[in-house]
Amino acid sequence: MDGTPGAGRTPLRPIMAAVMAASLATTGCQGMAMTTQDVASQGAARPDNTVADWPLKFVQHNFGAFSHSTYGCVVDYNGFRHLSEPDDVLQPAVEDVHPDSRGNMPSGYIGVMNFPAPARVRWRSKDGSAHEVEVDIAAIFRDQLILHEVPREDVAEGVSILNPDILLEVDDRTINVHMRARIPTKSLRTPGNPHSDFRRDLVLAWSRTY
Repeated sequence: MDGTPGAGRTPLRPIMAAVMAASLATTGCQGMAMTTQDVASQGAARPDNTVADWPLKFVQHNFGAFSHSTYGCVVDYNGFRHLSEPDDVLQPAVEDVHPDSRGNMPSGYIGVMNFPAPARVRWRSKDGSAHEVEVDIAAIFRDQLILHEVPREDVAEGVSILNPDILLEVDDRTINVHMRARIPTKSLRTPGNPHSDFRRDLVLAWSRTY
């Protein structure tokens, strides 16, 4: 030995570099595995669909509530009051509002996870009779299928289909629950109009008269 510090020993720096490289390589593999798993998990639970996911299903929905020919209609859903009409004012009949009023009903309450507790509805019908019921949205859409009127071969491929609208309508003594989904289509509804590449049909899912 020549007495020089460290003489005769293997330098530590190359060994440490090798250990760190091996550690980083192992960590990198684990990181990629976790990322792939996370992406797959997110993909399986995503809130939108494409035609490849046929039949189309939904895990979130938008909601809206409306009344026609009623007094004092109140609708509560998912901890929020969606409708509160005056008790002494008769709401117009649907045919007196606009011929397309049902199809144009908005759904301003968005991104509701399937499914909250039933909607609570309280109102008086046109004859003054009082009603109070629960409407179980989860039971109506228990299969979570998106209701629409577009054949599979007409649905555009590779285009996301977003959350459908669930619309609760109180009409005199009847409650109707509709679904409306924006379904992208391969062909234009109006030739020459590039903004008509979809259908947004209103589909009646459930109805009951009290």
